[in-house]
Amino acid sequence: MPNCFNHKAFLKSVSSSPGVYRMYDKHETVIYVGKAKDLKKRLSSYFRKNLDHVKTQALVSHIHQIDVTLTHSETDALILEHDYIKQYQPKYNVLLRDDKSYPYILLSGHKHPRLAYHRGPQREKGRYFGPYPNGGAVRESLHLLQRIFPIRQCTDIYYKARSRPCLQFQIGRCSAPCVDKISEADYQEQVQLASLFLKGKDQQVISSLVEKMEVAAQSLQYEQAARFRDQIVALRKVSEQQEVSNTSGDMDVIGVHYASGVACFHLLFIRCGKVFGSRSYYPQIPEQTDLGELLHSFMMQFYLNADIQRTMPKEIVLSETFEGQQQLAEAILQALGKKVVIKNQVRAERANFLRLAITNAQNAVETRLSHKNTVEQRFLLLEEALEMSTQIQRMECFDISHTMGESTVASCVVFNREGPDKGEYRKYNINGITGGDDYAAMKQAVSRRFDKITSTGKIPDVLFIDGGLGQLRVAQEIIDTQFAQIDKTPLVIGVAKGEGRKSGLETLILGETESTFTLAADSPAFHLIQQIRDESHRFAITGHRAKRQKSRNTSSLESIAGVGPKRRKALLQNFGGLQEVRNASVAELSKVPGISVEMAQLIHDQLRS
Repeated sequence: MPNCFNHKAFLKSVSSSPGVYRMYDKHETVIYVGKAKDLKKRLSSYFRKNLDHVKTQALVSHIHQIDVTLTHSETDALILEHDYIKQYQPKYNVLLRDDKSYPYILLSGHKHPRLAYHRGPQREKGRYFGPYPNGGAVRESLHLLQRIFPIRQCTDIYYKARSRPCLQFQIGRCSAPCVDKISEADYQEQVQLASLFLKGKDQQVISSLVEKMEVAAQSLQYEQAARFRDQIVALRKVSEQQEVSNTSGDMDVIGVHYASGVACFHLLFIRCGKVFGSRSYYPQIPEQTDLGELLHSFMMQFYLNADIQRTMPKEIVLSETFEGQQQLAEAILQALGKKVVIKNQVRAERANFLRLAITNAQNAVETRLSHKNTVEQRFLLLEEALEMSTQIQRMECFDISHTMGESTVASCVVFNREGPDKGEYRKYNINGITGGDDYAAMKQAVSRRFDKITSTGKIPDVLFIDGGLGQLRVAQEIIDTQFAQIDKTPLVIGVAKGEGRKSGLETLILGETESTFTLAADSPAFHLIQQIRDESHRFAITGHRAKRQKSRNTSSLESIAGVGPKRRKALLQNFGGLQEVRNASVAELSKVPGISVEMAQLIHDQLRS
């Protein structure tokens, strides 16, 4: 424990009231946030002579200051603790990275309601169904609904502009309310059925459709009866495929597994008796964290985070117990106004769901640990193959992608000892070079990556260049220049394609000596090099295709000052296309409504230049 923090003097002034404490290091950075029913008692426990946990010993050794905030109750302290952890992201706290909002299906409040994908604040009028675990589950559900209920899913702009039915009507996936192909009453009836289906009331929907089919058949309206029959068949097929809970209401079922420093919380989302899907969470855990602290931190951060628009279930089924469950339920009620019950011992259907969640959590942890061990082994073998004197903590790889020199993009991907670090990936749009000049593109990308590098910056231990000797020399020259005043310099290695560009025949080139060497095709170290090279190639191609598509979707008219959407539309409608506009004379252009002679001259010159 550092001498600069006098814990004895500090503890004399600490209150025995409930509250929250923040611990700071010598850089005045918050390193831990905690709560206590009795602050004096809790904080005194950190400064005992014999501390059991290694994590606590490490934490105490870095304490230079402690701030406390008193609260009226332990529940208030729990809410404040969550707010502080979210604000400061302390290194010794368990941190849940769950900043994304959850997707919903929106049934809008329009005259002709639309079914739509929604994520974010629920400002638009209508009914929201969810949350779904991910966007894929929402899109799959919307696709299913479109096949059963012919309700529009198009945007308002598209809907208002229709003068005749679109393709969705032709293939039977929309009833075309935009052009009155369905009566108001019939459309609202389909909307009501879709709403009941989303609430999990499948049998009620089927019973209603059976009744309508029989009425239509008795009235000799056989085509209408056939449509109802097709809807019934589709609904029954879906009901057989979907897992539906006999228990009504909303429920989260959470299976927990924690082993070797890796934890997984696998959640089943059950809403209106229907399983909406599942999702796994992997909190960031400091070393030597016990299960009780892990459970408390996850549940607090997950359920008190109001920013992600998650609907609160009435019931939470958790596979493990933890101290403070009742306080968490009270904090949720106080902070969010939602009454929730947290259960650990359940039977029948709930027990089946809980076993499923636990199995998935265990499998996820085992898979992560296996992957982690495999990656670690590959790093060790690569260090041996490259005769590295220090551990490789960070590797980067550059690649260039273009089509015949068009829309050149460079990628930089990053790997650490756990594999790809996608948050560190970077794309560089390459400009101001001769199209197809890969050397110039590589020079620009590497220069931009390291132009402001310092000794405290993120310096890779190994820098791979996807290319031959030419690209490698360019990169090595940049590294030699930029790192001239820095002690640490990355090892630059070129990955040159083999004969016939076949995978497994690559040649490796050392940047400093330009000597070549190869690794066995079945070597795990070589597989790691192939993995980072392939990832950089994928990332570069993805960026290049997006840039190329954007440029091809952009009209040449958009770059002309004074030519806005209305004038562009008028020009294209009058001449029938961009090529005809380009071939038109100044006199012909000036005849278009809204185009003066001066504007026509500008358009003519810009398109010909």
